[in-house]
This record gives sequence, structure tokens and C-alpha cells, in this order.
Amino acid sequence: MRSKNHNNREGVLPNFCHLGVSLKILLTVEAAVYALGWATSGGPASAFGYLVSQSALLQPALLITLAALCVSGSFLRTLSYSAGQATTFCLSMAIPSLVYLATARLLADAPRASLVDVTAFSGTLAALLLGYFHLRSKALSPAITEARLQALQARIRPHFLFNSLNAVLSLVRSDPRRAERALEDLSDLFRALMSDTRQLAPLEEEIALTRAYLNLEELRLGERLKVVWFIDKMPSDALIPPLVIQPLVENAVYHGIEPHRESGEISLNIYRSQDMVHVVIRNPYAGEGNHHVGNKIAMANIRERLSLHFDLDATLKSELLGAVYQVHITLPYTRARTSPTSARGR
Repeated sequence: MRSKNHNNREGVLPNFCHLGVSLKILLTVEAAVYALGWATSGGPASAFGYLVSQSALLQPALLITLAALCVSGSFLRTLSYSAGQATTFCLSMAIPSLVYLATARLLADAPRASLVDVTAFSGTLAALLLGYFHLRSKALSPAITEARLQALQARIRPHFLFNSLNAVLSLVRSDPRRAERALEDLSDLFRALMSDTRQLAPLEEEIALTRAYLNLEELRLGERLKVVWFIDKMPSDALIPPLVIQPLVENAVYHGIEPHRESGEISLNIYRSQDMVHVVIRNPYAGEGNHHVGNKIAMANIRERLSLHFDLDATLKSELLGAVYQVHITLPYTRARTSPTSARGR
């Protein structure tokens, strides 16, 4: 059940298929076993030997547990947050215990802990990791609020609204149909900016929003703005955080087109490569100006939201390629609707 207060949400389970989540769990478990060996043996060398001796049981149990959590992810997301946590906790204790029993004969001569110790250790780590991911979700949730505020206050700047309305008014008599389409684009843009940005949205919706924005800018900039789309290989059903591409394109207009008197070209190349979606945006580079700091704030905001949704699996890179400024986003290709800050089961 969702809470209306951003800072009091019930929470959401991490996506155990994400590389970042798996790496954090693997490193935490290895560190915990090493610390346990240090505490019981009294030295770093002995602790390392303890870790090596336990790896025959530790690694298979850990990998099987992560695989099971990944496979059951879709089911876990259909449960309430508390039920999902309880199920994850039970799986995290049961699987290592079953692996312990299955390898009892194979590792009969190897020094290892008892079944009770394995179960208790697994349960303790599971509880600590679930607590960590819960606190991380709580700590990062203000990024969603910031994204909405930034979209309302910075993305739609007053001069953009003023210029768009003036452009529409200039068309009312000469081209009423185009004026009507422009008002529809403006309405769609504001509707998207006012909507809930916590849920991932289909890529095709973000592209439609970006087109609506560019249609409005073309009214103002005319032939100065040229847009080239490379979206033949775009996976329309891929899910991405809302308000990611449109703000970057707005930055491209604001920083790359407006400072120049001559025409400039913005290109968008969106495609899927294996299990990753790539979004590449290029625009002319006008050098560092008064708005360069604003560009860094927007980049940091989008990067933080990508991290919130996809952890280490998503990246945002910006670089200067001669006279062209490029932003390259990579994120996992997923079609299952997920939410980073709210539980399922309204």
C-alpha cells in the first residue's frame, strides 16, 4: 500500500538480478565470513585460511541463493513489501541450509560449521542486507521528489512557457490547426511533468514527450533547430525512468542551439544491444557559459535517479567530441513494470 508521504513509504525489495545488488551481497558475505574467521582465529592470515576453507560451501550456497532470488523476482514484486521481505528472508536461510545438507557427504572431511551455525549466519546476514537495502531506498527517495521539483521549476523555465504561448498566439489566425497541435503538445508536456515519476515508463512514452517538447521549440527557433532521429532499432517497450531523455534534449537546445545564431543539429540515437538499451544524444558545443552549472545539476539529478532504479547496471556519461557534446546513457532492457520507491499491491 503506497503512502502519500515520500519519506514514509513502505519500501521496495531490490532487484536481485542487477549486477550492483549482487556484487554488494557477494562482498558483504565474503567480508562477514572473513571477519568471523578473524574473530575466531585471531589473525588476518588465519582468517584468510578460514575463508578459503569455507568457500567450498559458501560460494555454491551464495550463488544458488542469488539465482533463486533473481528468478523469483517477478513473484516477489507481486507481494506486499512485508511479505516480500519475509519470503526473501526465508529463502536466504533455507537455500544455504539445503546446500549444507546436500554437500554433507561430499565435504565430510572438510572443517566446516554446523547446520545450526549456517542457518543462523545466513539469517543474520539476510536481515542485515534487507535492512541496508530498505534504508538505501529511504535515503535515495528524496531524489524522486527533487526530480519532480526540478522538472516543474527548472525544466519548464518561465521564458520557455512565455515564448511557447507567444508562438501559439502568433499562429492562431494564420495557422489555427498548427496552433491547436502546439497547445496539445504543451498540455501533454505539462501533464507528464505533473504526473507521478516513481514508476518506470515505456520508452515510447518518453520519446512522445520529447517530440512534443521539440515541436514547441521548433515554433520558436524555426530553421535554427534541426533534429535527427535514429530510432529504427529502439525497443519501444523498454522501461526507463520518466523525464530522462526530455530534460537532456532540453539541455541540448538550451546549451547547444540557443547560443548560436546559425542552425544547429541535435541527434538522438536509441537502440538495443544485447540486454542493454543505449540512448545517445549529441548537440553542438558552445563552450562553457552562464548555464554550464545548471547542466551539471541536471546531469547529477538524472544520474542519481538511474542509480536508484538500476544501481550499477545503468550509466550516464558525457563527453566533448570536438565541437560536439555527447551524452550516452546505458541501462538494462526490462519490460516488467517495477518501482524503486513504492511497494506493490495497492
